[in-house]
Amino acid sequence: MSAADQAEHARIGIIGGSGLYRLLEDARQVDVATPYGAPSSSLAVGLLGGERVAFLARHGPRHTLPPHRVNYRANLWALASAGATAVIGSSAVGRLTPTMPADSFVVPDQLIDRTRDRADTFFEGPEVQHLGFADPFDPRIRHLLIGALSARSERFAPVGTTVVIPGPRFSTRAESAGWRSLGADIVNMTQYPEAALAAELNLGYASLSFVTDADTGHHEGDQPVTAEVVFRRLADARERIIGVISDAVAALPTDYAPRELIDPDAVARVLAPDRSPR
Repeated sequence: MSAADQAEHARIGIIGGSGLYRLLEDARQVDVATPYGAPSSSLAVGLLGGERVAFLARHGPRHTLPPHRVNYRANLWALASAGATAVIGSSAVGRLTPTMPADSFVVPDQLIDRTRDRADTFFEGPEVQHLGFADPFDPRIRHLLIGALSARSERFAPVGTTVVIPGPRFSTRAESAGWRSLGADIVNMTQYPEAALAAELNLGYASLSFVTDADTGHHEGDQPVTAEVVFRRLADARERIIGVISDAVAALPTDYAPRELIDPDAVARVLAPDRSPR
């Protein structure tokens, strides 16, 4: 049974990254069975920013799923089946450029995929769809995040390129230098295939990226990243991250319609309750 049959319609999905495992008070917990297996967590459906949203913890409610073990297809399928047309994903990122310091935000507009062996399409045959992915993040959702950050006087970069690495380990110094030579501004472990799978379901998706560290350190005074630093800075920034998401949710127009990057009939077939993955 789809989440839409089990809970009230939620037109906005929120995917909580590291450090963001709960978002809503008095939420209804909805377990969703998908053709791709279990999502990372049940959906918490409730009100945020005056809108009904469905929240999912990307790494599980106790951070038990490393980046390469996240069931991205199940997560996006569950949110779409709950009625979501817009999705905001929070992410921790390391900076590769001094213009994006720790404790600031980035609203990336591009990504480079360097992951391995992740299921990154709903169309594995016999039906084939070729996703146009030149602009991986939805411009309108990005605009809402930028507006929310600006209104809160947060320090942020309105554009940026994310390089997505396999994880869970961090980069070597040579790898980090390579990411910079590719033109990447920040490094992350989860924005791909999340962004691509959202696009395949015609969901408007954007990332609210919070800079926790300087990766391996490229500039004077930088220290290489540690998990302790990442989680401490995320904990300190939790309420700020939630505030930005809440403001962006509240600003979503009632007539918002995501980009149709895939034939809607093909998307409907993916979301059919009796569909089995091929």
